[in-house]
Amino acid sequence: MGKKRQESIAIFGGSFDPPHKGHQQIVSKAVAILDIDRLLIVPAYLNPFKQSSLAPAKLRLQWCQTLFDPLKKVSVSDYEILQSKSTYTADTVKHFQKMYDVKYLIIGSDNLESLTKWHQYEWLNQQVIWVVATRKNSSFDTSMLRKWVKIELDETISSTHIRSTQQLDGVDEKIVDSVKQVLTQKSQQIKDKNR
Repeated sequence: MGKKRQESIAIFGGSFDPPHKGHQQIVSKAVAILDIDRLLIVPAYLNPFKQSSLAPAKLRLQWCQTLFDPLKKVSVSDYEILQSKSTYTADTVKHFQKMYDVKYLIIGSDNLESLTKWHQYEWLNQQVIWVVATRKNSSFDTSMLRKWVKIELDETISSTHIRSTQQLDGVDEKIVDSVKQVLTQKSQQIKDKNR
């Protein structure tokens, strides 16, 4: 009896603080163009390059589940959230390699500048095909990548922009009220602190 074929997957990790229409477009395009059985969304407990996040980890997980779990071929994993600490991407890939054939790792083109500083970058580069999500007509250096594909986005929104401007038109209506509440609470905390 032969070994059962493992499902092939792409991993899309990130803070998702908050998840927005650009993330949704990445997921939609990745499912359409990548040769995978499943796309795993893996919200980070805390990005290793960041000190904090706007929304608590469990709320960001809930937002991702609301937006992505209903989609065909897409699942949201709580793996990194359950670690209750920053988790390196390499460790996440190793964890999922025990269950799946991890073919792709989806990143934003803004990650390319610091990619070689990622923990075990060389190992990751040998393990996965990078999927670089970028805005149309953007140029970027991929010379450090062994193998990669590009996903071009129409959306220009970013989580940073949403947090700094509190403009919510880039946030899906399914979670917009919750995101607005978190932004309002955070603004009030900052005002109270500065009094």
